[in-house]
Parts: sequence; structure tokens; C-alpha cells
Amino acid sequence: MNTAHFLQGLLSFLHASPTPFHATETMSQALDQAGFIRLKEEDEWQIAADNGYYIIRDHSSIIAFTTGEISFIEHGFRMMGAHTDSPALKVKPNPELYKHSHWQLGVEVYGGVILRTWFDRDLSIAGRVHYLNEEQQIASSLINFERPIATIPSLAIHMDRETNKKHCVNEQTQLSPILLQCQKNKQPNFKTLLLNQVNLEHQNAQEILDYDLYFYDTQLPILSGFNEEFINSARIDNLVSCYIGLISMLQSARHVPTVLACYNHEEVGSESA
Repeated sequence: MNTAHFLQGLLSFLHASPTPFHATETMSQALDQAGFIRLKEEDEWQIAADNGYYIIRDHSSIIAFTTGEISFIEHGFRMMGAHTDSPALKVKPNPELYKHSHWQLGVEVYGGVILRTWFDRDLSIAGRVHYLNEEQQIASSLINFERPIATIPSLAIHMDRETNKKHCVNEQTQLSPILLQCQKNKQPNFKTLLLNQVNLEHQNAQEILDYDLYFYDTQLPILSGFNEEFINSARIDNLVSCYIGLISMLQSARHVPTVLACYNHEEVGSESA
């Protein structure tokens, strides 16, 4: 793979993976296309030599491996680890806020976020939603609003004269993204918005039960600089490692056993799904 092709693939991967759930799904699609076989932890595995396999836990962690042609006991195996999650603003369980005619959503800081970089961005929401379907069964689907629907605005400098001298951000009072302006008695219901989005992308949803959702910057990953030597993107930590590991596995010599483990650090102990 030449450099240009690798970088274009990386940018596409970063764009398609706004959450650990989407990153895992994107990786699984690439493995499927390469002929890897998906396994489930609760099944009895039938493993053959010179084949590729992968397993997914909680829709957000993925382990892929190739069995190779040579004995890993005698020759060892190649292994790489990474994580699918990145620093982000996660939507709270009961997030709806109304202040001064603005409807907002409360968030909690996930991971090592540089808070000031989230201001004045065109934000959207993506993640996983759990719901009852038409058969009254519990189902889960990924959603992505894709378009900019929120922002965390900075105050004008004449309202905050010290803004260039201080960088302290209050996580509870200054980070709630604004989604719309409305009268207090006409506030939307967040779960209704989610229900509409699930039905737009997947259909068959009747009632929202729960969700794991994140705000993300909608600006596209790009190459910048006069010689395009820089990568500008969110989620470089740590999706670059996930992509490098994935491509390395898909293009490595298949006779050598290999393992790629990409965990969602906060979800690694969850039950398989």
C-alpha cells in the first residue's frame, strides 16, 4: 500500500468512527470483506489453520486473529493492542436543560479531554441506542445525526475580558451544548428525537430505553500543510493505532499467527453482545 492510499483510508476510517461503537463496526466490515469469520463467545469455536477470525464484545471492543500455517508455540505470534474509545463529551442519562430560552444537553467529560478545544465547534451526536422494536423485543442500533446540530459558544470578549489570560473551564456549567432556541413550554423530548433518528436510520423502533451517546466535531479529517504533511482530525487518540493494526493484519504474511486487540477501555468488562 502506498502512502497516499494509506492516508486516504485513514481519513475515511476516522470520519466513519465518531464513537467506539462505529469504530468497531467499521473494523468488522473490513474484516468481513477480507474473509475473516466472526465468532461469538458463547459458541463452541471451530478453528482451522490459515484462517482469520474475530470477536466483538459490547459492540465496542474487537479482537481479531489469524491462525497462520506455523505453530505459534514454536514460533510465537505477532500481537498489537489499541483502544477504540477517544476523549469526548458523553451525553448524560437525564441531560435536558433549559436556560434563557435555549435548550441544551448536559454532558460528562469522558477521558483526557482538552476542554477549551470543544468551544465554537459544529457538533453532532452519535452512538448506540437501546429500544423496544415492533415485536416488543429489546434491540440496539447505532445512530449518527451526522449534520451539525449543536455548539458550545464562547462568550464575546467584552463579556469576558480575562478570556485570553485564563483557560479554566467549569465542566458542569460551561460545557452543555446548545441545540435550539424555544419557549419553555415547547421544549422537545430528547428520547423522541432519538426515536425519530433510529427509525430514520433503521426503522422498527417503538420506545427508547437507554443510550450511549457522544458529541463529536463534524469537521472532516483532512491533510493540511503546503505538502500535506499534517493530519488534522479528532479521535487521532487512539483510532490511528486501530487503523494501523487493522491494515497491518490484513496485509501481513498470513502464514504467521497474528492478534489485534482493540478495547473500549471503559467497557472491557461488559457482557458480550
